[in-house]
Amino acid sequence: MAALGWLVPRRRSATARSVLAGEAAAEAARKTSREVDGLAPGEAGKPAEPEFPVHGDVRAAAFFDLDNTIMQGAALFHFGRGLYKRKFFHKRELFRFAWQQAWFRLAGSENAEHMQDARDSALSIVKGHSVSELTEIGEEIYDEYMAGRIWPGTRALAQAHLDAGQKVWLVTAAPVETATIIARRLGLTGALGTVAESVDGVYTGRLVGEPLHGPAKAEAVRALAAAEDLDLSRCAAYSDSANDIPMLSLVGHPYAINPDSRLRAHARERGWRLRDYRTGRKAAKVGIPAAAGVGAVAGGAAAAMALQRRRR
Repeated sequence: MAALGWLVPRRRSATARSVLAGEAAAEAARKTSREVDGLAPGEAGKPAEPEFPVHGDVRAAAFFDLDNTIMQGAALFHFGRGLYKRKFFHKRELFRFAWQQAWFRLAGSENAEHMQDARDSALSIVKGHSVSELTEIGEEIYDEYMAGRIWPGTRALAQAHLDAGQKVWLVTAAPVETATIIARRLGLTGALGTVAESVDGVYTGRLVGEPLHGPAKAEAVRALAAAEDLDLSRCAAYSDSANDIPMLSLVGHPYAINPDSRLRAHARERGWRLRDYRTGRKAAKVGIPAAAGVGAVAGGAAAAMALQRRRR
């Protein structure tokens, strides 16, 4: 399971790194999607918008962010908990993962310093391990920590596109192996994710380009659309974060899902559709309840303490 973070020559521009990461993610997604084809999708949900998506429009597709859009919290932090359980790292790293996850759920948005710290930690943890080993572990971690955190509302939106005969892709900074597992379990087409370098099936601790984040996501979607002969003006994209405005701006049907404050403001200004599944009400009427935030912090701390007691 690829870790996040990047080690690239400084002479490359940020744009060049984004393009490289996006192209690598698109290539990996097209390869892994063949493994997903033919599998039965998950439980069907009613389309949130009866007039959209258009049934049978094969040049349209949907692109979904993962963290806090399809799944509560961050996939990387859940993955870190699973690796700790399997003794990949020590207790102090577990508490850092737990705090970062609690903060993420409380704020409902990403913190660049926390995410970078998690990427760097994960790089050092998986270096020298085989791709097959981490993929097998990732399947177990999905069942343990992720399956119960899928937002039903967003899942229904994805299912609406599948029911219309369209392809649905995850687009995430999470490792492409993790993202592919989640896409397959949800019956989606495939996943665009951060691509980690491996040699002879073993992780080197480096990334191809940079994490699939911000502008790199837009480059990945653009590259995949070109390869799949998609018309982006007929496609949809879904995200919770203002960091994904470049990706959302590419498509003709952008959605703000469980949006952070910056994305909410931007979506309202642009007339984009908003959905908030954190309380079951529309985004225009709701923020994150204080009780939910307190519960997130308490839950993260309780999980860390429970795992700590098991190690004693």
